[in-house]
Amino acid sequence: MDVIGERSVDATAPPPTRSRRRSGLAFDLTALTLIGVLLAGAIGTTGILMYRHLYSPTAFVLNYLDLLGRGQAADALALPGVAIDSATVADAERWSSASDALLRRDALAPLTDATGISEVPNDDGTTLVTVAYTAGSYEGQSTFRVRQAGWLGIAPAWRFTDSPLALIELTVRGAMQFQVNGFEIDKRQVSPERMDADPLAPVALLVFSPGLYSIEIDTAISSSPGVAVLSDTPAAGIPVDLQTQPTEKFISVVQEQVHAFLDACATQQVLQPTGCPFGFTVRNRIVDVPTWTMAQQPAITLVPSGANWTIERTEATAHIQVGIQSIFDGSITPVDEDVPFFLTGEVTILPDGTASITVTGTD
Repeated sequence: MDVIGERSVDATAPPPTRSRRRSGLAFDLTALTLIGVLLAGAIGTTGILMYRHLYSPTAFVLNYLDLLGRGQAADALALPGVAIDSATVADAERWSSASDALLRRDALAPLTDATGISEVPNDDGTTLVTVAYTAGSYEGQSTFRVRQAGWLGIAPAWRFTDSPLALIELTVRGAMQFQVNGFEIDKRQVSPERMDADPLAPVALLVFSPGLYSIEIDTAISSSPGVAVLSDTPAAGIPVDLQTQPTEKFISVVQEQVHAFLDACATQQVLQPTGCPFGFTVRNRIVDVPTWTMAQQPAITLVPSGANWTIERTEATAHIQVGIQSIFDGSITPVDEDVPFFLTGEVTILPDGTASITVTGTD
């Protein structure tokens, strides 16, 4: 029987090729678009990360801290805006006369754990970068002002708007030598007056900021407990005033010299030894030359006096033997007695490092 309206279809025949091609092309375009989006996202993310870690204001500042942490003082000093000039500090003349003796590897303390805290753009084109770090055993934060200074290819270059250097204005009383982080310095080496440097005038020392600077005095004459100065503010002036104390060795030397001076006074066979703090007064005649000895030598105490030292008022005792003849009846009376006296003095440290000791009597 014939079936009207139906036609026979071969099940094994292939489908139309145009539909298949359109479907495959659409899939390929979708895949390529997705891959392009992913690649663009990856490139964008990589670019952001590279900018943040290599070319951002924070990266510039962290590179400066990294150089300091690795002791590369010269490289840190060479970064744009670090060196002192009229564009980076308000009082360039005052700063330019300061010593750069501490801007070296030997004067740097450990600086570690540097990390960025914030990055705030300003309307004037500068950016405030705040970083945290550990200087020695101290944790600190500092804020630096930077601005763009051209390009490195397609990446921005940066410079410090304000120099990150700071200025320690150090006054040391009682010593011409001191140490900063173990680095030896003499005032006469870093003062503009050199050998004519005033012992009490402060010396200006440029330092990196941030940085920890431990200042100590430990000489044969004087010493002082160390003081730690954390330089954490760019272009800041940091006054430091240290009063030293005499060493036991120095006191012992002064005491020996004073004792020798008094022993020399006792060799003078007169009632009033010349230039000496003791003497004996009589109203009658003497029949023989006086004989002096030191019965009790003084115990010396030194106290600071500006750049020098004062011998505190102290007691000693000389002993005299002499015969006294009365002008009234001619009788002779032997004198054999102690003569207490007080003395003080000044110890002046001379430019060559030696000490000049002056002893005087006092009531």
